[in-house]
Amino acid sequence: MIERSTLAFLADLQQKNERTWFQSNQDRYRAAHDNVLAFAAALISEMQKHDQLETRSARQALFRIYRDIRFSSDKTPYKTAFSGRIKRATKWLRGGYYFRIAPHGQTAIMGGFWRPNPLDLQRIRQEIDADPGAFRDVMSASAFRRCFGTLTGEELKTAPRGYTKTHPDIDLLRKQQFLLVRRFPDSKVLSPGFLRSAVHTYRAMRPFFNLMSEILTTDTNGRPLW
Repeated sequence: MIERSTLAFLADLQQKNERTWFQSNQDRYRAAHDNVLAFAAALISEMQKHDQLETRSARQALFRIYRDIRFSSDKTPYKTAFSGRIKRATKWLRGGYYFRIAPHGQTAIMGGFWRPNPLDLQRIRQEIDADPGAFRDVMSASAFRRCFGTLTGEELKTAPRGYTKTHPDIDLLRKQQFLLVRRFPDSKVLSPGFLRSAVHTYRAMRPFFNLMSEILTTDTNGRPLW
């Protein structure tokens, strides 16, 4: 369970993102970090019951709170949320699970394909062009719409090369990212049922992951790539 003190620490960090403040609040940071580690461990334990995971521990999942500011114009030293990734196992299971714990309604349970490489993106577009119905069916399912509404992520302003602006599925073909995001208010994050809601949200991603896994592990004739 996410503690109220964890969100309070992050809220203060958003206002006082500097090393001197962080160093003087190390005890609060460690307590909040341990709380999120415990949540991530419980999340992994529940997910292992119905999916194959490469990520085996909470420490593997949780990202560092320290920002890499070497090439950034934003020199604030710390991230203002705890976030992490749970990787699926084997080359046959595609799609990644993510979480972000943050105050003021900024908590999100997320998943999808952040940066498909050019070959994967090309293969996805080939499948959209050939069989858009499979995508539409997944996206119109009640669990998908209830949790995510629709796919989000960066997309081209115009048609990708090889496709026309008037293509009937141009809304999908323009996508460069395929993201599933469900946000939670603080009241839900602090409730005992938040873990169950997070697991339910990840499971609602599975039909989309199954479709994308099938596409990205086969050629245009449906033959396995390996």
